[in-house]
Amino acid sequence: MGHGFRLMALIKGVLWGLRRKIVSRLGKHRVLIRSSDYPTLFAARIDALKREGRYRIFAELTRPAGHFPAVLWAGPNGLTEVITWCSNDYLGMGHHAGVRAAMIDAIEAGATGAGGTRNIGGTNALHVELERLLAALHDKPAALTFTSGYSANLASLSVLGSLLPDTVFLSDGDNHNSMIEGIRRANCDRVIFEHNSAADLEAKLAAISPDKPKIVVFESVYSMSGNISPIGEFARIAKKYGAMTYLDEVHAVGMYGARGGGVSQELGVADQIDVIQGTLGKAFGMQGGYITGDASVIDCIRSFGASFIFSTSLAPVLAAGALASVAHLMNSTEERRLQRQRVAEVKARLLDIGLPVMQGASHIVPVFVGDPVHAKALTDRLQDHHGIYIQPINYPTVARGTERLRITPGPCHTPAMVDALVDALDTEWSALSLARTRQAIAA
Repeated sequence: MGHGFRLMALIKGVLWGLRRKIVSRLGKHRVLIRSSDYPTLFAARIDALKREGRYRIFAELTRPAGHFPAVLWAGPNGLTEVITWCSNDYLGMGHHAGVRAAMIDAIEAGATGAGGTRNIGGTNALHVELERLLAALHDKPAALTFTSGYSANLASLSVLGSLLPDTVFLSDGDNHNSMIEGIRRANCDRVIFEHNSAADLEAKLAAISPDKPKIVVFESVYSMSGNISPIGEFARIAKKYGAMTYLDEVHAVGMYGARGGGVSQELGVADQIDVIQGTLGKAFGMQGGYITGDASVIDCIRSFGASFIFSTSLAPVLAAGALASVAHLMNSTEERRLQRQRVAEVKARLLDIGLPVMQGASHIVPVFVGDPVHAKALTDRLQDHHGIYIQPINYPTVARGTERLRITPGPCHTPAMVDALVDALDTEWSALSLARTRQAIAA
């Protein structure tokens, strides 16, 4: 079951728990609930999270220009420099000189906030130019930008399903919550197939009436395991059964392919995918999301997608930064080359000291811990004793008992930083008496 489904189950559990407490308090005499009772009930849920070791603390980080991956952490002793190893700014493009210059120029020209929705005064020339570039990046006829990747999935999937009567979605079991919610809002039948299983996808497609529209929805790189889907095989099976394909490439755009178009571009199968969704907020170092595909499909999402229609447009200054970042990575391979070198070094060295690195061919390096309290203690010790920031990954993002660290080496990490990371993990792993193995474990 994907982490998105687990998140929804958690939310439902919280709501039902609150209901039970309220009903219990009413009892047979139906005593009126006071407004002052609600904070107490919600506080009890937070206390439960803390007892389980799953309470999330947001580290306050400042990113000084040009110093990434060094960041300033506002800790108990004031500002301290730490090295971040879990950023989604995978290639450090948020600090690239050309990107920053483009944004400064855009601000000087007046391109700050959008001033409205795309339909009401919020379409800027920079939006139009960016959408043309993104369409070219993926060799698709059209593109559409959103304020986030989450919003892009929400609008796109809800529209695609709702406009086609009797649509059936076939969704990978590990799909992101944004995809799950988009499918829910389409009010269509939904079939879940086993994660990355071409055989299960085909079996489930074969069981659906041929006259029903079908949409196969999956990701290229799964962010918490680091594994990669069999995109070409999924596309072949979908075509065999007359299904449309929708591919989320948010953790892959900028990172893979000759021009940074994602894993589908690297594998030479992007032309077999109907809709490719991506983000500007990870390897491109900005904020926002987008979709690319056939012009009529994109126009339908533009015309019917509620989260697109009713949201203020992406800030033009962000569009300017994204234009510079996408254009740079379409022409430069150095960032991707160095990033892959760092990933290979970190994986090999962590395995060499017996840390349980989870299998995966992508740039994401998950290290299995298996306990939320140990995961939090480990990351606290790394931060407090070694100046290394890694966020623990706990339920509901991953299943209970599969808690982990998620490490994302990049081109801005130096060999000295790699040495420090390996030494620190080795020391603190021993300090907490965590299990070791010299083989990669299944994700």
